[in-house]
Amino acid sequence: MERSFRFISLSGLSGVAAGIFALIGSGIAFLYLDFDHSHIIPESSYLTENNYSRFSDSLTFIILDALIILVLALASAVFFTTRKARRRGLKVWDNSARRMVINLMIPLASGGIFCLILLYHHFVFLLAPATLLFYGLALLNAGKYTYHEIRVLGISEIILGLMASWLIGYGLLFWAIGFGVMHIFYGLIMYFRYEAVKTSDEK
Repeated sequence: MERSFRFISLSGLSGVAAGIFALIGSGIAFLYLDFDHSHIIPESSYLTENNYSRFSDSLTFIILDALIILVLALASAVFFTTRKARRRGLKVWDNSARRMVINLMIPLASGGIFCLILLYHHFVFLLAPATLLFYGLALLNAGKYTYHEIRVLGISEIILGLMASWLIGYGLLFWAIGFGVMHIFYGLIMYFRYEAVKTSDEK
């Protein structure tokens, strides 16, 4: 019954890998900005003609950095989840996986469009909170079709998003915590709770 309703092939190691990539990407971004948040978050929290050029260059780098991390995270998710499914004799793509992806993508797609609107209106200071909030909502929504830890991770991301909306200027720090540290933490919990024991038994 659980296998028909919940997507249990999701691997905790994919979360660990995604978290590591996110921390590396955040570190590179911090080094690029020389630890000066004003490059990406203007003091006025809104763009002017004077700071637009500097902002544009920094934002382009941050977007490319984020896209590379996203590709690496998705690739690791596919690799570890596929490997786990094959070891357990399960299908990677079934009805439960389909339901999980659909419920994940609706908030994510909405959040992506919303972030593009924020960029269009130059409300850069809301990007970090928005990404964390919508990502948390997506995990909370998709968690109904997979492990309980995913819903808890979603709630954690929502809390971080709300904190980031209050502490403007620390977006990269909250990104590093939300997409890096939290992924590693919950990924390890899932791995040792659902995979490590069974893997040792299989050997």
